[in-house]
Amino acid sequence: MSNAIEARHLRKVYPKSPPGVAALADLSLDVPTGRVYGLIGRNGAGKTTFVRIASTQLAPTSGSLRVLGHSVEGEEREIRSRIACVPQESRPLYFLNVEEVVYLYLKLRGLDPADAKRRTRDVLEELSLVEYRRRPVSRLSGGLRRRAMCAMVLASDAEVLFLDEPTTGLDPIARREVWEAIRRTSRENRTIVLTTHYLDEAEALSTRLALVERGQVLLEGSPADLRGRVRYPYRVVLQGAYPREELEGLGQVSAIEGGYLVFAREAEARELARRALERGIRVSLGPVSLEDIFLDVVGRSIESEETSESPEEPEVEA
Repeated sequence: MSNAIEARHLRKVYPKSPPGVAALADLSLDVPTGRVYGLIGRNGAGKTTFVRIASTQLAPTSGSLRVLGHSVEGEEREIRSRIACVPQESRPLYFLNVEEVVYLYLKLRGLDPADAKRRTRDVLEELSLVEYRRRPVSRLSGGLRRRAMCAMVLASDAEVLFLDEPTTGLDPIARREVWEAIRRTSRENRTIVLTTHYLDEAEALSTRLALVERGQVLLEGSPADLRGRVRYPYRVVLQGAYPREELEGLGQVSAIEGGYLVFAREAEARELARRALERGIRVSLGPVSLEDIFLDVVGRSIESEETSESPEEPEVEA
């Protein structure tokens, strides 16, 4: 099977959404088997709605979505036995301790006791949770509960893993540990769907990316593909006095504190950097980042929120 997930003209309208507002609007994409597929976009852009439909927690309004060859409508049982999910709003069993909640999850998935025990031990070490293994989940901070949820799913034998904003609330060290666990899991030829608004995370982990805005895919491809589709592939930052009239025509010019930000093609960017250095102006030159691409395509920061996804739909725990 070349694709683990295939979505065609997927649409979701929540019952209490304003007229004409869809959480997903004619969304189509393919998630290759054995890869990390990143969904990037603002909060409310439709990422979580897609994950909830693909993990059989939510029915689509129209369109089709197949996971591992099975339809999310009518073949839910076949899908659920082969996937695992860290939902965006997750609440592991509070009356268990960390070790118990991971072990029980693996046993419920059908792993034999010895394998479940080994996988629990390994993932607690991998995510630096050993010192908390006897602590009740109810006494954990939000970040530690999130890591416990990631441990449950990453330790599983699921063929497809849905990680919806898995590192939200984690400190930088914990984020990197989760990243390494995701990389390790991907090397086992398992498919991972990662939603995130951390663009550095998406770029570091994803083989392919889909930029989602207002329930639609605006760009799709590898990180390199996405860079190749923007109008200006290079950025130049000038810190110092530089005549703006000399920048016009080179590319897209924006005033920033202490200077200018210029998006340009490679030849113009290099020439501008050379001129700036000759004038003694501090300059940095490099390829555009995912943040730059997002701003260029969407027209606003990924930190600003969309409102298409409705909070009225009841949550379903995974």
